[in-house]
Formats: sequence, C-alpha cells, structure tokens
Amino acid sequence: MSDATDDYDLSMLLRGLVLESNRFLEIFSAAHSLHPTDMTALNLIMTSAMTPGTLAKALNLSASATTSVLDRLERAGHVVRERDPGDRRRVELRVLTEARALAATFFEPLARGYAAAWSGMTAEERQVVARFLTATIEATAEVRSALS
Repeated sequence: MSDATDDYDLSMLLRGLVLESNRFLEIFSAAHSLHPTDMTALNLIMTSAMTPGTLAKALNLSASATTSVLDRLERAGHVVRERDPGDRRRVELRVLTEARALAATFFEPLARGYAAAWSGMTAEERQVVARFLTATIEATAEVRSALS
C-alpha cells in the first residue's frame, strides 16, 4: 500500500477505485445487456424514489431519451412505471424484486471483498474513511453541478 498523503496521490487512488468500480459494473451490464446509461438509471432508481422527470434531470437527458431508457429497463424486467394512487397523473419508478435479487447475487462477492478488506480497520479509521468519502462525493457533485 502506498503512503498516499498528498492530494495527487489521494486523487490517483480514488481514480483507481472509480476505474475498478466501472469495470465491475461493465461486467454486470454486459451480462444483462444493459447500456451504461441504463445501468446508471437503474442505480439511481434503486437508491431513491424517482419519477421519470427526476430521473431525466439526474441523467441530464431529454424526456424522450429517458423514456427510451425506461422502455429498455422495463423490457428487460428490471423496472416498472406505476401510477401514484394519490395522484394518477404522477408516475413512480420501481425496481422489481427479481432485479434486486439479481443485483444482490452479483454484487454480494464484492460486498464480502470489501468487508474483508476493511476488517482490519478500527472504528476510528472507518470514521475517517467515511468522512473522506462523504466529502469527496459532495465535492464531486458540486463541481459536476457547476459544469451542467
């Protein structure tokens, strides 16, 4: 393990993690015929409540392009569009149980690998890592937002 104490070294380690994560996601995407945008959409829908409009904004896509993404995800059996019972004009997106189970099966070895890699860390070290990742995610989102 390198002694990553300066900004450049930390940035390079983070880039390495992002690259490896993307490679891992590419394997899942290819195995299930998902376009990278479809995979991003699926992750967003799994993470929080979404409507087609909020998904379009999160993906920075037009309404028609978002419809195409949702059509593909629906055909593949990953997502459904459901009318809000309280407001029939509102459509909510939901990831199907089968899709969640499929993802869990694929990503479980990664979760075990992470747990093994982190097992030697103290609670204090984990707090530092969590603080670092949270701050890094927030900084990335802030810069991305300024660019769009």
